[in-house]
Amino acid sequence: MNCSRRNFVSGIGALMLVAGGSNKTLATVLSEEKNKRYGMLHDERSCIGCTACMDACREVNNVPEGVSRLEIIRSEPYGEFPNVEYEFFRHSCQHCSNAPCVHVCPTGASFIDAKTGIVDVNKDLCVGCQYCIAVCPYRVRFIHPETKAADKCNFCRDTNLAQGKLPACVEACPTKALTFGDLNDPNSEISQKVRKDQVYRTKVELGTEPNLYHIPAKQGEIRR
Repeated sequence: MNCSRRNFVSGIGALMLVAGGSNKTLATVLSEEKNKRYGMLHDERSCIGCTACMDACREVNNVPEGVSRLEIIRSEPYGEFPNVEYEFFRHSCQHCSNAPCVHVCPTGASFIDAKTGIVDVNKDLCVGCQYCIAVCPYRVRFIHPETKAADKCNFCRDTNLAQGKLPACVEACPTKALTFGDLNDPNSEISQKVRKDQVYRTKVELGTEPNLYHIPAKQGEIRR
């Protein structure tokens, strides 16, 4: 074992200081060290706007017509004919680490899963008050027409993820424009891409700490 007794004791002491400063037990701190923080990266350079991701999301998660958990928004055309181009933007839940929708929910229906960081909704607790819809700065929530509860993207937590698969949108993308993974793991594909590429997140100035990243269609652009 390479870890000396002195280093081990020092490490435990540091954890105890962290735990004491935040009113958490040592066991809680050790447990939190193992938690994941799932995020998504949308590479706008590779996205062709085919909407295969939207179709897959709807099919896998049984999303009714008229509402959507995921949208690919096409920009206005730019350039001159015949060299006209478009840009495509992923519009979906940001899975914020500091989620306003969770803070305002009066019943605890909106919550952040402690093990994955996924923001989700317990439809059995939701009373349809729409507070979460009103407060979400990204406008990605809706009332499900059948369950009458708030709904949105949850990274296929109850479907594909529960089966050990990637989210449906990631699996369906023909150009591999979507990367999903654990942002708390520095060796994960998404963490490496976020470090290597120029990326941006939207409305970070609100303090929501979104976990949906974008690689801009044009390098050098800084977007918010």
